[in-house]
Amino acid sequence: MEPAARKALYRTAVVLIGVGALLFIATLVGVVQSHTGPWGPDEPIRDWLLSLRSDTLTAVMIFLAVVFGPVALPIIVLVVTVVWGFAAKHAWRPIVLAAAMLTGVVISQIILAIVQRSRPPVELMLFGADHTFSFPSGHVLGACDFLLVTTFLVFSRRKNPRSAVVGFVGAGIGIVLASLSRLYLGYHWLSDALASITISVLILGAVIALDTWRTARIPGERITGELSKADAPGE
Repeated sequence: MEPAARKALYRTAVVLIGVGALLFIATLVGVVQSHTGPWGPDEPIRDWLLSLRSDTLTAVMIFLAVVFGPVALPIIVLVVTVVWGFAAKHAWRPIVLAAAMLTGVVISQIILAIVQRSRPPVELMLFGADHTFSFPSGHVLGACDFLLVTTFLVFSRRKNPRSAVVGFVGAGIGIVLASLSRLYLGYHWLSDALASITISVLILGAVIALDTWRTARIPGERITGELSKADAPGE
């Protein structure tokens, strides 16, 4: 790619890391100042979602929670990475996706243990009681990491920027649905979901920086590796 395009990717990575870190810190500070209770719009949003509950909507939200849950999502990631690796005949992008997902899990578990925020009241939960800690939302973080990182790794290889826009819009819709399902079902506060999104934005920035450093080359740079040479201009 052209030097300006690679610099733009690095700038994007730095912006995402910075914005993600700042927004997460702001959310964390607010939650800690509330003594790990409801913060900001947490309760108004919860009350609004409670007013929307119906049998049909509950079934949809449970389905989304299962898809982005700790059982189904790892299976989906495993299938995607294996199929992707065989189809693309290289392991880089599948490994990056798996590493990003694992990083999100590790970060969320560390923060959960440190903050120790209680979930909303158990009587509001519609899919079984959960007495584990709430901040951040593991479901939302997993959904964000999978959708955002996959979208970047797929569409950053295409020259048409419109396809990337469509891909990230679709990822955004999926993230909103995953977040709403956890709030609607009564397992998280809004700030839990927002914290997960900010962490995922930070991880996405790190992925962009790492992938650009590893794979992006500009004219005149040496291209190494047998698989890389196959894509080198004039070879």
